[in-house]
Amino acid sequence: MENAKARADCLLVFELLPVGLCLTRERVIQLCNPAFAAMFGWEVSELMGTSLRALYASELEFEDVAQRALPQLTTVGVYSDERIMRRRDGRLFWCHASGSTLDMQNPLTCTVWMFEDLSATRPVAFEFTAREREVAQLLVTGKTSKQIARSLGISHRTVEAHRARLMRRLNVATPGEMIARLMGMS
Repeated sequence: MENAKARADCLLVFELLPVGLCLTRERVIQLCNPAFAAMFGWEVSELMGTSLRALYASELEFEDVAQRALPQLTTVGVYSDERIMRRRDGRLFWCHASGSTLDMQNPLTCTVWMFEDLSATRPVAFEFTAREREVAQLLVTGKTSKQIARSLGISHRTVEAHRARLMRRLNVATPGEMIARLMGMS
């Protein structure tokens, strides 16, 4: 009886938490709470059995996040970042994501994710290419061009070119202004 009550309480917490939670197997949503579904503009029932791919701004970003997350999931069992995601209606938004795997040997077999919508404090105010979004996401975490290049598997000169293009498009003079603009602080 005590175990059944504890299980019911856990399900209630899962349903009522104001942050998005989901359980995935091989990057396919098995279970999600109402906050997760609402954040992305879906109903819970519509997301069951759906690939996380549907929530990413592009196929490239879906694949690149996996490439960045896998090394950490296999060594420490957790991964966290801030990224731009896509709502059902196509609008993009900044999101903080944290995940924990059940099996570090096979991290995608069962992973629990928490998503927090950052759009109230960090709106996506500009349209960028998929690669520009990836560079921007890593810039706001404080990574250098060389670190971003390693993370994305591109040359550091390519990162510098994207960085310069971002500065022109954002109409800013310094990297600090660019970061502030990307974070919605100016």
